[in-house]
Amino acid sequence: MSVAEELPGGNDAALLRQSLDEVRRVIVGQDHMVERLIVALLARGHCLLEGVPGVAKTLAASTLATVVGGTFARIQFTPDLVPSDIIGTRVFHPSNEKFDVELGPVFVNFLLADEINRAPAKVQSALLEVMAERQVTLAGVTHPLPKPFIVLATQNPIESEGVYPLPEVQRDRFLFRVRVPHPTAHEELEILHRMSVTPPVPDRVLDPAKLLTLQKAAEDVSVHQLVADYVVRLVMSTRSPGEYGLDELADTIEIGVSPRATLGLVSAGRALALLRGRDYLLPDDVRDVAVDVMSHRLMLTFDALADGVDPEQVVRQILHAVPPPVVVWNQNR
Repeated sequence: MSVAEELPGGNDAALLRQSLDEVRRVIVGQDHMVERLIVALLARGHCLLEGVPGVAKTLAASTLATVVGGTFARIQFTPDLVPSDIIGTRVFHPSNEKFDVELGPVFVNFLLADEINRAPAKVQSALLEVMAERQVTLAGVTHPLPKPFIVLATQNPIESEGVYPLPEVQRDRFLFRVRVPHPTAHEELEILHRMSVTPPVPDRVLDPAKLLTLQKAAEDVSVHQLVADYVVRLVMSTRSPGEYGLDELADTIEIGVSPRATLGLVSAGRALALLRGRDYLLPDDVRDVAVDVMSHRLMLTFDALADGVDPEQVVRQILHAVPPPVVVWNQNR
C-alpha cells in the first residue's frame, strides 16, 4: 500500500508534508525552494529558479516530478534552439503524401526549461501560449496540454555571455521567482555524505488525479474581505507608493506590478495555507509569498538599477510599510 493510500483522504496537509519530506530526502537544505515548488504546483503556477550552477535546481525539479508522478521532460535551452524544437511541427510523410503533426516535448505534466535565458527571444515567446493558455496551436489546430501542467525554469543570474534576458512579459507569466543560494557549511557536509555514495531515490507519493484534487482544494481555501483588501493595498503601493507613505520609492519604481501579482498573491497564499493545514487564508500567508510573487514583476528606474537596488528589498520595504489586518481569533472555534 502506498503512502497516499495509508493517509486519510481528507488529510491533504499530511499528504503534502509527506511529499515535501520525500523531496527533502534527496535535496539537502534549500527548504525555501522546495516549499515554493510545492506551492506553485498547488496554485497552478509556473516557477523560475534563479541561482548559480550546482545548487540543485534541476535535481529539485526532477525529484518533485518523481514524487508527484506524471510525465516529465527536460529541455536544455541553447542559442540554436528553434520554436519547433519545443512545441512541435508538421512533418511530411512521402509514403502517404500527407503532413502529420509531431507534438513537441512540452506535452508533459512537468516541463523543465533548463537555462531558459540561453535561448533567443523567438523560442522564449513560443512558451507564452504554453504557459498562459496551456495549449499549443500548430497548423491552425489547437492541442491542449495534459493536466496538471507546470513549467519549472532555471537560469544563471551572473553569466552575461550568450544569454538572452527574459522580457518583462515572460517574467510576468511565472508565479514565483525563487533565488537559490549556496548551501551552508553544514549543508555542504551533508551533501558530501549523502551524494558521494549511492544517492537516495525518492518514492512516489501522489499521482496526477490526486494532484488535481489538491489543486481544487487550494482554490476552495476561503479568503476574507479584509485579507483581499490587504492584497490589493500591497499591489497598489507599487503603483502609487506616495499614497502609502512610501515617497522614497517614487524614484525607485518605474512600473508597479501587474494584476497577475494580485491573483498570484491570493492563489499562492491559498496553496500555502493548505500546506499548513488550514482552509482559510491569513495575512501571514500573503506576506510569506509576497517577495517571490512580486519582486520579479517590479520594473525599477534606470537610476535604481545603476545603484544596484534589489527588487526583493523594495518588496520587503513595502511589507513593512503597509499594515496587515489584525486577526482576531474566535475562542469558541
